[in-house]
Amino acid sequence: MKVFNNINELKSVLATHRLEGKKIALVPTMGALHQGHASLVRKAAAENDIVVVSVFVNPTQFNDKNDLKKYPRTLEADCELLEREGADIVFSPSVDEMYPEEDKRQFSFPPLDTVMEGIFRPGHFNGVCQVVSKLFMIADPDKAYFGEKDFQQLAIIREMVRKMGFKLEIVGCPIIREMDGLALSSRNALLSAEERKTALNISKTLFESVDYSKTHTLRETKGFVESSIAAVDGLKLEYFEIVDGNTLQSLEEWQNSSYIVGCITVFCGSVRLIDNIKYRG
Repeated sequence: MKVFNNINELKSVLATHRLEGKKIALVPTMGALHQGHASLVRKAAAENDIVVVSVFVNPTQFNDKNDLKKYPRTLEADCELLEREGADIVFSPSVDEMYPEEDKRQFSFPPLDTVMEGIFRPGHFNGVCQVVSKLFMIADPDKAYFGEKDFQQLAIIREMVRKMGFKLEIVGCPIIREMDGLALSSRNALLSAEERKTALNISKTLFESVDYSKTHTLRETKGFVESSIAAVDGLKLEYFEIVDGNTLQSLEEWQNSSYIVGCITVFCGSVRLIDNIKYRG
């Protein structure tokens, strides 16, 4: 496995692979890798000849500078995991390498980016689109792999690819969970042992709500999740929305869509955690 920090060096190596007819996969990450990321790499390796994993904490998608500062950075451990899982190339550029000058591009994909995270993290998806579009232009992959835990992000990236005319396939991969149900996240490393136990109530509530939804209205199901989270000391609900899985617009009735997803964001202490669950489709 090779590690590159320089864009031109990476592009040169990938150009050679492309001339040899090899299929190239990209797995964009911000590092602090876990088994959720590993599952993306394994799938990419099974379906392609060359797997490139980017490890870059992108400053333009953080609207909270403290959040950026405390985001875990574990490049050495990340590289060990990636080599085990079959990555061929790690791309770990500096901020100056990725942004030699300010990226002033503005991305807008309403209504996908004007709800949920788009409300609570203004500018976040613009930063995501800036860095992901740059990575697509640098690596020019045949396929790019993203986790479904970031459900809204995945929908927006698909729309960006369509609007910008990138010739690649976006592959969404299922949420990977701990044995006890907690969705894997790099932010889990910031939880204390006690907070880690408390955070389990997020996935537990979502799982229970699926059964609850079979005999209750959509509004009742939404209320069930909101009240269940509110009842747990140490958790603070930012939002819970039950949405159409394609448009991300909130629904009022189960019969209004055949593809329905519940998206949640909860603060456990000071750590912001996201999760989602499929109700229909």
